[in-house]
Amino acid sequence: MDRREFLKICGISSATMALGGCRLGSQKSNGVGEATPVPVDGMTYRSFPSLGDDKVSLLGYGCMRWPTIPNPDGNGDVIDQDAVNALVDYAIEHGVNFFDTSPVYVQGWSERATGNALSRHPRESYYVSTKLSNFSDSSRENSLAMYHNSFRNLQVDYIDYYLLHAIGGGGMPEFRKRYVDNGILDFLVGERKAGRIRRLGWSFHGSKEVFDEMLAMHDTYHWDFVLIQMNYVDWHIAKGSGIGAEYLYTELTKRNIPVMVMEPLLGGRLSKVPDHIVGRLKQRDPERSVASWAFRFDGSLPGVLTVLSGMVYMEHLQDNIRTYSPLVPLNDEERDYLFETAKLMEQYPTIPCNDCKYCMPCPYGIDIPAILVHYNKCVNEGNVPESRQDENYRKARRAFLVGYDRSVPALRQANHCIGCNQCSSHCPQKINIPKQLRKIDDFVEKLKQNTL
Repeated sequence: MDRREFLKICGISSATMALGGCRLGSQKSNGVGEATPVPVDGMTYRSFPSLGDDKVSLLGYGCMRWPTIPNPDGNGDVIDQDAVNALVDYAIEHGVNFFDTSPVYVQGWSERATGNALSRHPRESYYVSTKLSNFSDSSRENSLAMYHNSFRNLQVDYIDYYLLHAIGGGGMPEFRKRYVDNGILDFLVGERKAGRIRRLGWSFHGSKEVFDEMLAMHDTYHWDFVLIQMNYVDWHIAKGSGIGAEYLYTELTKRNIPVMVMEPLLGGRLSKVPDHIVGRLKQRDPERSVASWAFRFDGSLPGVLTVLSGMVYMEHLQDNIRTYSPLVPLNDEERDYLFETAKLMEQYPTIPCNDCKYCMPCPYGIDIPAILVHYNKCVNEGNVPESRQDENYRKARRAFLVGYDRSVPALRQANHCIGCNQCSSHCPQKINIPKQLRKIDDFVEKLKQNTL
């Protein structure tokens, strides 16, 4: 199924739509303090000698998810450009100057929407970051076309930060195929020398061996920065890769390579936490949101250049601006408190899905992210009963089944998975997606038949 057909069937943001039922819950558990003023001139900025005069806002805008509205022709949704413009305007007004996108985000429409919004501002007022996302076709011809198209979409004549996208998924053989054998990496190095790319780096989703080999190439290619997944849950060890963010961060800072951060909230999972975790963090600091703890954790590390957050809602943008305007760094005792919190969260067996949608489209129309997000939401809310003897079984059963049908259309639910496993190889978190879908489908059937 190609992208056009996928859009006809389910729109460009069905998983985002499916989140609608739990967005309000996430805002509530996030504890966003709407009454607190949003500082206009307090943003924290980072600069590094290796990046010259660049002064980057600690809060970066991740453009993987933009607001959407129903398509006038009735085929799914389209990006709400007016809403994107409003979010970008507000971000820039409040000191955010870094925007990160990709040719594949929002089913291929993010770059254009981001470029439309940013082009209304002076070019020197923002840094733009995008990626060479040549996953499906790594030929030199296609890679060059994707590169040049990014300039047109973003409406710029230079790109501030350019990334080799998602290194590690297929190991070093895939890296060499996508960037070395076709001569593209040498081409990009030349583009940096010519000034059309100001900074060149890569984003990482892989093993320790791949990471170490990429760093060994630093002397040859001079990586200006690296984008890694980092948060207080993944600090010691990440479930997907088996390698902790602490190792990645330490190895980069040893080489004076600035660190960009993705997934500070693990796809929102660190803001949508169980009630007792909310209570634990609120008891410690009632005025701060749950999400702010995760952002403070990343921002407190001096080697971090910017922390990317995909902010679809204005209240989330405002909350993150408050956190970094200015940043109040965590002290050692607060860091230990977060690590203890992470251990408590491990007792809740959520699936490590970050809602990145790299697994989509499913050739059989299954809405994989929406299914996994709904399951995780119910785990956090205590609505995944273990047996009919559970005290809240009836309430939890209804909440799970009703929420499932509201979040995921019947034709796109887990029971339609045939186990082709085309999705798992694209998952940065290394989730065995068919296995998880079978588990969820089995659980749903037991709830329906009342045989749990």
